[in-house]
Order: sequence, then structure tokens, then C-alpha cells
Amino acid sequence: MTSMIQKFSLLSCLGLSIAACSSVNLDNNANKIQTQPTSPDQKQLITVHQVDANGVGASIGTVSFQQTPKGLLITPALGKLSPGEHGFHIHENASCEAAEKEGKMGAALAAGGHLNPEKVAHHGTPLDGHLGDLPALTVNDKGFATTPVLAPRLKLADIQGRAIMIHAGGDNYSDSPKPLGGGGDRVACGVIK
Repeated sequence: MTSMIQKFSLLSCLGLSIAACSSVNLDNNANKIQTQPTSPDQKQLITVHQVDANGVGASIGTVSFQQTPKGLLITPALGKLSPGEHGFHIHENASCEAAEKEGKMGAALAAGGHLNPEKVAHHGTPLDGHLGDLPALTVNDKGFATTPVLAPRLKLADIQGRAIMIHAGGDNYSDSPKPLGGGGDRVACGVIK
């Protein structure tokens, strides 16, 4: 069965020449994407922190963003996460602070919602949902996330002054049965300046 990451990677190559896609290598056994960036100077590294209703906590690693001809390559180097898939999104505001919603403090609510400048009505895949909808973050059984994901519609300029968010649960790329993919609580966040 082809994973969601592989589907997004293959879809991002549709309409491009074979030579343009030759730098993407899908390793079916390891389920990894290896992309050779064309502009090494167009790269940004940020720190990601644990978050809860009390605010921003300890660092859990970094995420790098690199512009490629096929979109934004997002490479995590994270630890201290629960194994499995996690919702992974770019959020509107450059803050990971807790904020109040309906009389209750919530983790990283100051980051706002998913980046959605086109006002798309539904959460979805990185190809058809909010601009900030990313492929799921995969965490191994030791709590580490190192598998890169590709966001074909994003550019490095799009994410400046935003935040990257990791949710407690996976993402079904739908608003049903729960809103915004059903990922649940925000557990880690990084500000992109």
C-alpha cells in the first residue's frame, strides 16, 4: 500500500519532466523522501518546543525548510514525541504561546489556525486543503521524527512570520468525523521568523 507521503511526492511530480523529478528518490522500505535541493542558500532552520496550556516548554529539536523546484522540503530532527503519525501544519501566527479559548487556556492557541490565505473552506491534503496543510509527521518507535515531507504548494516566503505545529494525533486530511483532521491537542510548536 502506498503511503500518503509517497502519494504526495508522486503527485508533485505529475506534469513535470522525468529529469525534473529525478532528484526525488522514494525508498519504499524506509518510506523516506530524499530530495536534492537546487538552491542550498534558500534554507531556514528553526527550533521546536513542547507546548501545553501553561506555555512553551523545552526544546525537542529542529525543523529545516528548504526551497526546491517541487515545493518546500521540510526536514524534522525531533525527539520526545509519541510514536506514530501526528498532524503537522503551518499556522497563521508567529507565536507558540498558550491562549484562552472559551474560558480555558489551550496549548499554542496564539499561533491561530492553519495558514489559509485562499480561504479554502475545508481541511485537506497538501494538494487541495489549506495552504498550511502538510503531510503527516511520522515518529518512530523511539520517539524520533526525521523523515522529510514535501509541501508542493508552499514556498519559503509563504511561511515567514508563521508557526509550525505538531498535534497529538494523526491527520485524516478531512473535517470529518472531527474538524481539522482529528489531530487533537497541540503538543509541539516552532516559530518561523
